[in-house]
Amino acid sequence: MELDGVMLSRMLMTMTLMFHIIFATIGVGIPVMIAIAEFIGIKRNDPYYTLMARRWARGYTITVAVGVVTGTIIGLQLSLLWPSFMEVAGQVIALPLFMETFAFFFEAIFLGIYLYTWDRFKGKWTHWLLTIPVMIGSSASALFITTVNAFMNTPQGFDLKDGEMINIDPIAAMLNPAMPSKVLHVVATSYVTAAAILAAIAAFAILKGRRGQYEQKALRLTVACTFVFSLLISITGDISAKFLADVQPEKLAAAEWHFETEKGADLIFFGTLNENGEIENEIRVPKVLSFLAGNSFETEVIGLNETPEDERPPLWIHYMFDTMVSIGMFLMATTAIFVLMDRVKKWNALNKPLLLAILAAGPLSMVAIEAGWILAEVGRQPWIMRGYMKVAEAATTSNSVGLTFVLFALLYLVLGIMAIVVLIKMFKNSPAEAELEKRFPNRK
Repeated sequence: MELDGVMLSRMLMTMTLMFHIIFATIGVGIPVMIAIAEFIGIKRNDPYYTLMARRWARGYTITVAVGVVTGTIIGLQLSLLWPSFMEVAGQVIALPLFMETFAFFFEAIFLGIYLYTWDRFKGKWTHWLLTIPVMIGSSASALFITTVNAFMNTPQGFDLKDGEMINIDPIAAMLNPAMPSKVLHVVATSYVTAAAILAAIAAFAILKGRRGQYEQKALRLTVACTFVFSLLISITGDISAKFLADVQPEKLAAAEWHFETEKGADLIFFGTLNENGEIENEIRVPKVLSFLAGNSFETEVIGLNETPEDERPPLWIHYMFDTMVSIGMFLMATTAIFVLMDRVKKWNALNKPLLLAILAAGPLSMVAIEAGWILAEVGRQPWIMRGYMKVAEAATTSNSVGLTFVLFALLYLVLGIMAIVVLIKMFKNSPAEAELEKRFPNRK
């Protein structure tokens, strides 16, 4: 592997996106959890759920701060690392990039109001209503930035003449064919990941011996939300698979090691490719790939051999698909078992093996997010703008990308450590029970 400008640019952008997506995912999902907790707290007049909303909101501000930094860096790197792409496509994607910034400021304004108006309204529902614009802003931010990625997969809304875009229609570009399925899946996976991370925190507290009502109620709420949202991502994942089969068949074929066009195509999990390109040691689910592609076990699925060799995605994205799907199934199974056991009173849902599984589900859900984005981005290769411009044509010719990579790696390391340290200190020095006693001394 030659570390030329193209490869270094890809490495730097990959590192930035992988770091940013942690905070972006949390930024989209946590506001929903805050809103749910405060809603239940008001509805049931239960201070435990109100306290959850307060504490989650405080932690959320730290992740928002880091997300702002990394999000700004992405905008800069698009121009610095991919100048040819921005020169051609900049006019088209400028609108969603601007709208994403507007959505963030919209969210930030109402988040600030939400944080500083606890107990300042006579009606508790007035304060809860502030969560709605926060949720709208965070989800809109995801929507607009995802439309940019979707545009790169299915470009439209312009004519290309002599290397220049003319007759530009930014709205048509935003409403490209990939946009609906991508936005739905990004938002849904953000919700399930945020819920899974909060569930993991609650499970960790219980495993450490803190078995108070706060921890148990937090666990039950977050696990139930994780289960519901995992059902949602199974639907959005199915929609995404059908979109790929119809519009980007080469990405689906590479992800599933499906080489020959055929009906009744098998879904392949794991496995290896031998020196002849034959699949070995795999798990096959007969005809399921055809069903995913078109709701029929006899749907014809286009094979990778239909795509010219120089336009085929790398075959290792198959493992990213396996990782994403396997973790999704683990999340659904683990949370379903907990919900069932918690319903049956004679069963102990707080047993150690199940708590350990819930604890593992938190970081694993973020691994699934990373694997999903790698699948999405690498699966588009070799194109940066599918059908129009390849990555090698778009990259910078600067010789300083290597140094920039090192500097940004150090920056992300510092930001990551600082975020973790601040979050730990924020909650370690303010245990839930002590805060509950201070804020609600007259609770029953």
